[in-house]
Amino acid sequence: METPLSETEKQKQFVEDLTDQSDDFSRWYTEVVRKAQLADYAPVRGCMVIRPYGFAMWEEMQRLLDGRIRATGHQNAYFPLLIPESLLQLEADHVQGFAPECAWVTHGGREELEERLAIRPTSEAIIGRMYSRWIESYRDLPVLINQWANVMRWEKVTRLFLRTTEFLWQEGHTAHATEAECQEEVLRMLEVYRDFVETELAIPVFAGPKSDAERFAGAEMTYSIEALMRDGKALQCGTSHYLGQHFAKVFDITFQDEQGRRQHVYQSSWGASTRLIGAVIMSHGDDQGLKLPPRIAPVQAVVVPIWRKDEERAAVRAFIDRVREALGTRVRLLVDDREQYTPGWKYNEHELRGVPVRLEVGPKDVAKGAVMSVRRDNRAKESIPLDALATRLPALLDEVQAALFRAALEFREQNTAPAATLAEIEAHFETKRGFIVVPWNDDAELEAQIKERTGATLRCVPSDQAPFATLARGGRVALFARAY
Repeated sequence: METPLSETEKQKQFVEDLTDQSDDFSRWYTEVVRKAQLADYAPVRGCMVIRPYGFAMWEEMQRLLDGRIRATGHQNAYFPLLIPESLLQLEADHVQGFAPECAWVTHGGREELEERLAIRPTSEAIIGRMYSRWIESYRDLPVLINQWANVMRWEKVTRLFLRTTEFLWQEGHTAHATEAECQEEVLRMLEVYRDFVETELAIPVFAGPKSDAERFAGAEMTYSIEALMRDGKALQCGTSHYLGQHFAKVFDITFQDEQGRRQHVYQSSWGASTRLIGAVIMSHGDDQGLKLPPRIAPVQAVVVPIWRKDEERAAVRAFIDRVREALGTRVRLLVDDREQYTPGWKYNEHELRGVPVRLEVGPKDVAKGAVMSVRRDNRAKESIPLDALATRLPALLDEVQAALFRAALEFREQNTAPAATLAEIEAHFETKRGFIVVPWNDDAELEAQIKERTGATLRCVPSDQAPFATLARGGRVALFARAY
């Protein structure tokens, strides 16, 4: 008979059961997602169930990003999940781009449908049809609409949050009277994504146009923001597309201009998804689990009560009530007063779940009128007097947020290197990881060779070329990396 594990051994095993990143990053990622109760596999192939803790992260992201989207003048709406096949077929490039990923509804109840219905892989087709009805005059422009929705793409290889058959996202779709106004919109929303990911998720990104080979089906130009994960792979965190008049001509979206002439509108589309949760996990996590940026953490600080004697319990609990009162709504606070778990177990659990700050309250802390804070990112401890807690804890969370960004930026800088020739690029990826900076003149043949020989793809041509001025030698550079 096996000897039962002691409480201390269980606490140790709780963390040791997590695979080290250096041993198997992919396995570490999946274990963290499931152990931290962010998501789990659904009975439907390739789909996931987003658990409350993971969904709370998404809700914080949605709240913060939605505020930015609304601030730029956009309104939220909702369009149908099902798209008639004939509507998709109107845009041949669009169908070709998504045909392998479309899921189809063929029956309604027991009756076979006269026309198949696609479960939206994206919404350009259905939105284009509606815009053709709604837009009549230049006075109706611009149309600035965003929707928060789910989409389905019949992926062959899936991974929780990063690539699933069904996922959640927002997709913006706009229509404009002029090309210049539309181009401005595309770049404005790219900047919204860049600022959101860097400011709220503490993830540094490169922003810029993709190559023709990597652009969205049906777009004239695709722009993206690209981040580097801790395994050295790049992750596309958001895209903004200049669609030109392509969809407008397909769906007959026209308006009468000020001179009375019929013109086709210019369109943009842009989107970000629950993939951003995966980006947070892989940008900041360590061998003990998640490290959540405070701004999107469902729990920003957890209070762990500590007592050894029953007579200490009442004083500790009364002091925690004062902590709650002092903080009010300034911080998303959780008091973990579960008595079936030891403080050590709780430390490990909340560390795994990435809670930015732990507040320990024991008899000695009560006697001092203070709480002991412990940061998740660097485990630094600080005793904070109760009368200073309402100002110090929010400031401490800001420090954690900034430190996570600096650490991610330092990692990216350490894993970004120049390579001038195909031979140098191949040599780099034989032993190293991360971004490579390549002098670039839109050489599609070289791009294809790099992809074939190394598996790396052109992530973007940075819009801000200043950091690469020395390497560019008067020209431009592009960033290549192996990517998710």
